[in-house]
Amino acid sequence: MVLVALRHGVDVLRGRASAAIAAAMTKGRVAWLATGLAIALLPASARAEDPPPQTEASKQQIQKLVETWGQHYHKADSLRDRRQAFEDLMESTPEPTRVQIRPVDAGGVDAQLIWPARLHHPLGRRAILYVHGGGFYSGSLRTHRAIAGALAKAASADVLLIDYRLAPDNPYPNQIDDTLTAYRWLLDSGYENDNIVLVGESIGGNLAIEATLRQMRVRGPLPAAVVAMSPLTDLAATGASLMANASTDPLIDAAQLDLIRKAYLGTRSPADPMVSPLYGDMTGFPPLLMQVGSGEALLDDTLRLADKARKAGVDVETEIWPGMIHQWQLFPFWIDDARKSNQRIAEYAIRHFADKPQP
Repeated sequence: MVLVALRHGVDVLRGRASAAIAAAMTKGRVAWLATGLAIALLPASARAEDPPPQTEASKQQIQKLVETWGQHYHKADSLRDRRQAFEDLMESTPEPTRVQIRPVDAGGVDAQLIWPARLHHPLGRRAILYVHGGGFYSGSLRTHRAIAGALAKAASADVLLIDYRLAPDNPYPNQIDDTLTAYRWLLDSGYENDNIVLVGESIGGNLAIEATLRQMRVRGPLPAAVVAMSPLTDLAATGASLMANASTDPLIDAAQLDLIRKAYLGTRSPADPMVSPLYGDMTGFPPLLMQVGSGEALLDDTLRLADKARKAGVDVETEIWPGMIHQWQLFPFWIDDARKSNQRIAEYAIRHFADKPQP
């Protein structure tokens, strides 16, 4: 059993068989050993401190989330139905507390600026640009206000949560345009680039990375760091974990990716580096933190991009969270590991801000 797990870990390191580790993660004791070895065997420059093991309480919380998700999505077939299902689900969740919220026009992009209630200022020194997920076609200020508020408090920073245009009415490149416009609005508003961190989950991780790559191409000032939570980095859907983890991740699968790809790209190639970071040049990219759940269909999207970024000389850290499913970070009010992972993101942002929060 140990030799099997060891081989799985080496395969992840080499980037050749992450599907094998993904499958093993669902099989009892080997699952946890394989996960730990996969992380341990990554080079130090590509590895964050190991996430804590999943507790029994966490397993029950994830199961409850899966059930709740199913209740809202069981009749949602079209993208528009799924957009409404996501809104309805998140409408049932708590609003953030102990924060101040101000609507802003971020260069033509609707947004909200969220900051800790204990801080009294219209504009601070540190900012997180939060780019929400939702398959390019869903998500809003309401669906992601809780995680934005949590990060604002934990990082003692202003969080700009943007409401970018959605597919299919607004296909590529509108979403990337809006993300980059919002980032440049922060710069124009007085935030220094070395005090800005881009954060996004799922599709938002894709947009945060792609916007940064575009900023690199025009030689503009880059953010201090980027955080991508379970990002979709390969719209061509070649990751073997899409099949290997199909039974453990109810939130996204190959069929959904096909619908998303068509709505977002039309006839454009999904292997275009302008839409899929996995095929881009990561040389010169800012420090990058990537989080992913061990049971996610998009596990390979994180592991392969992390490996590519490391080989390009990027300061990249990777966290594989045992037992987590896609977008678990959105539910810090329900899931212990969401609170823990959000805290780690905030700590990562603080480490990379040029101006650290005062204790």
